[in-house]
Amino acid sequence: MSQRRVAITGLGLISPYGGDLPDFFARLLAGESAVRYLLTDDIPRPLSIPFVSCPAFDADATLGRPLAGTMDRFAQLGTAAAFDAWQDAGLLRGQPAENRENWGVAWGTALGGTLAYEKGYRELWQKGRERVSPLSVILGMNNAANAHISIQLGLGGVSMSHTVACASSAIAIGEAFRRVRSGEATIMLTGGSDVPQAYGVARAWEALRVMASGDETSSPTACRPFSADRTGLVLGEGGAALVLEDWEHAVARGARIHAELVGYGTSCDHSHLVRPEAAGQVRALHAALADGGLLADEIDYVNAHGTATAEGDPVEISALKAVFGERASRLAVSATKSMHGHQLGAAGAIEAIITVLALREQAIPPTAHLNQADPACLGVDHVTTARRGKPLRAALSNSFAFGGSNAVLAFRSVNA
Repeated sequence: MSQRRVAITGLGLISPYGGDLPDFFARLLAGESAVRYLLTDDIPRPLSIPFVSCPAFDADATLGRPLAGTMDRFAQLGTAAAFDAWQDAGLLRGQPAENRENWGVAWGTALGGTLAYEKGYRELWQKGRERVSPLSVILGMNNAANAHISIQLGLGGVSMSHTVACASSAIAIGEAFRRVRSGEATIMLTGGSDVPQAYGVARAWEALRVMASGDETSSPTACRPFSADRTGLVLGEGGAALVLEDWEHAVARGARIHAELVGYGTSCDHSHLVRPEAAGQVRALHAALADGGLLADEIDYVNAHGTATAEGDPVEISALKAVFGERASRLAVSATKSMHGHQLGAAGAIEAIITVLALREQAIPPTAHLNQADPACLGVDHVTTARRGKPLRAALSNSFAFGGSNAVLAFRSVNA
């Protein structure tokens, strides 16, 4: 069976900057950080860790109160992003123009509906109630977002959720890509959403001692990937969606094509639950290049996983140097988590969109707040201010997760 080309025809995003894609990308190019919000809630004690929220998102106004009321916040963010991507692709909700039995959804989330479950636990153990909401299970289930998206858009093909820690949505995108490329699906709506805002989840991350710390916790510069003075990662909430479509189908209906998804590589370090290993990342990088028929010399930009941790940053740079060799010193690399934070299961989708926008707009967003690189992170071309002018032909987006799961997506420009 011949492989089909896969077009990206729709992008949707609910981010800390709002949902307007041109504004979102312009703020990233300007190096504007969204790390401003400390986690606050009805909790036993305040948390001294930074958190990036989406303050402009109003689920009732965006989705309608009846629908929003049947969703945990992670599903609200995901469904809203999916609706925006669908509209961006020129596809209308409720439009019965085609048989959608092979149009599907692949969604990523690391946490699912933890807010709903935590609310139930509080009602039982703190407030002494005998029963929790009968909606708790459907609010909390990990496949809630893709189920709502399938129902609301009338998509009768596969509807699957992927939970692979920080690689969840990158793997969802990769698996959706494979279905379109093989001809199993004409269109796949894919992406991810997460809300690591539950008090118990935040305390668990705090206990790992990988969070940005010190007096800077409310500072926009709290997240500093690859920097010698970094102190850790910053959690955030968000949702992102992409419409992947059979290229010929997209062209036939006159769709705008943002970029082409050409390759996907995945691997497992198979060595440690939380300590990354360069060899596993190298395998995923090589696999994505081979899958996309790309040479290392054709990659002009890498959106790095770059979480600003002492364990993860040097390993990722080591993997890039192993794959790109002598050319690594000229390979443009940036970690946009420095501005939008780490959305866990949604991070891969958010960064895939950023990579697509970089190719479409022929502009590279920076790693913000990187003034002096960690000596262990030298050897690549760190982008510290927005870069334009050099043609961008192809780019990679890296997602490397706890459990040793690695995913790399390869994109090709339709403009270069």
